[in-house]
Amino acid sequence: MKTSPPRDRRPSFLGRLGPGLITGAADDDPGGVATHSQAGAAFGLNMLWSVVLAYPLLAGIQQVVARIGRVTGHGLAANIKKVFPRWLLAVLVLSLLVANTINIAADVAAMGAAAALVLPGVNPFVYAGGFGLACLLLEIFMSYKRYVQVLKWLTLSLLAYVGVVFTVKIPWAEVAFKSFVPDVQLTPVFLTMVVAVFGTTISPYMFFWQSSQEVEDLGPDPEARSLIHHPELADNELRRIRLDTWTGMAVCSVIAFFIVLTTSVTLHVNGVTDIKDAAQAAQALRPIAGDLAFVLFSLGIIGTGLLAVPVLAGSAAYAIAESFGWPMGLDRKLGQAPGFYAIIAAATLGGVALSFSDIDPIKALFWSAVLNGLVAVPIMIVAMLLASRRSVMGPFTIGRTLKVLGWTATAVMLAAGVGMFLI
Repeated sequence: MKTSPPRDRRPSFLGRLGPGLITGAADDDPGGVATHSQAGAAFGLNMLWSVVLAYPLLAGIQQVVARIGRVTGHGLAANIKKVFPRWLLAVLVLSLLVANTINIAADVAAMGAAAALVLPGVNPFVYAGGFGLACLLLEIFMSYKRYVQVLKWLTLSLLAYVGVVFTVKIPWAEVAFKSFVPDVQLTPVFLTMVVAVFGTTISPYMFFWQSSQEVEDLGPDPEARSLIHHPELADNELRRIRLDTWTGMAVCSVIAFFIVLTTSVTLHVNGVTDIKDAAQAAQALRPIAGDLAFVLFSLGIIGTGLLAVPVLAGSAAYAIAESFGWPMGLDRKLGQAPGFYAIIAAATLGGVALSFSDIDPIKALFWSAVLNGLVAVPIMIVAMLLASRRSVMGPFTIGRTLKVLGWTATAVMLAAGVGMFLI
């Protein structure tokens, strides 16, 4: 019996947004807020160029992985399994699991610290454990799409960083110059910060997540509904992926830009160059929120954390389930995909357990971003090779523009990582 093609997407702008927009929203997680705050505080406007440069590179590599999922009907890990040695798949997936678990630990610890700013008197570890367990239970027993529809409103508090620039004096000419003319300092501290900014922006979990979400959107028989089997849908679907991804990555990049700008003109100019705790990070919002700065900051950290933790755990679960051929999908019930949900539980609870260690939440977020930047490079190389293979993509191999963007992103990430260790 021939499988019918997937229904054509709605032609409206909003109807074309999906996996790319959700992935972009999850990218502004607590790690992103903390890392970009650290960047602005430490180096001021001199770090703006890194956020501007990251946007097209991020949009390019995310389009690559999204196309792999939509064209083949299989996620990134399943395609790696088909083409590359099993040991390479094992190394990449294990690296992803470790990085994501550490990232979850840093995120829930930051959420606990943020909650303690607003409601002091309770140990932040208690808040962290509660947030971690809540994320796990909601991910297992509630549709992630419904979950996002509710929690996305909390992330609007991040727009406060945009509002700050209208309340303080901004040297706009210098901002424009620093945004497009890099002022690179060949020092370990500066290059480590660059790796962190790129690592929190171009993160390995996003590759697996968006690719798998493209597959999940195809329904119960994704391979039969892939573009390989339905090439007549290619023009519309590839345009939809391009629009969805550029839009989604623009959302997170604009917020990241204004976080760096806000902390530059509020913290850096006043001599605060090393953010040591959540309270200091919240001070960047004081010009617009006054004593409510803690509330706005906390809502942003908690809201983005509640969105990001399921993405972190879910991306690891997709990668491992694809590697072993297990049933998977956030729309499946627990009994229909026990292995998939077991990985989600292991990653989430492992992260919660790590968050109870004696770590500084802000520093943990920064170093998890550095780890993401290092782990991302080999995964990006593999993704670019897959997307360029006709044996994998058929007639839908990536074109020159995506090749340039994808390989440039990979080269920039590699150069920053190598430089961090050599200088």
